[in-house]
Amino acid sequence: MAKVTFTANIQRHIPCPPMEVPGQTVREILERVFVRQPLMRSYILDDQGGVRKHMVVFVDGAQISDPRGLSDRVSASATVYVMQALSGG
Repeated sequence: MAKVTFTANIQRHIPCPPMEVPGQTVREILERVFVRQPLMRSYILDDQGGVRKHMVVFVDGAQISDPRGLSDRVSASATVYVMQALSGG
């Protein structure tokens, strides 16, 4: 099962300890997280089901390439890291 971890910034708003969930794509992984923690859905995904602009998802240290469809593959031993995106200038 993939390990899903959320940054401390996210956990300040919604309790979401690291968890292990099965799944072969980012979407499958996140859907299983949302079953355990339903409030996370609207915090991470927009109304179209894609990753919100202020969020970013990494799989094994690489940013996902499909933030709209969440079709990036996830191995059973992967680490999925969800964090708030930073911007500035």
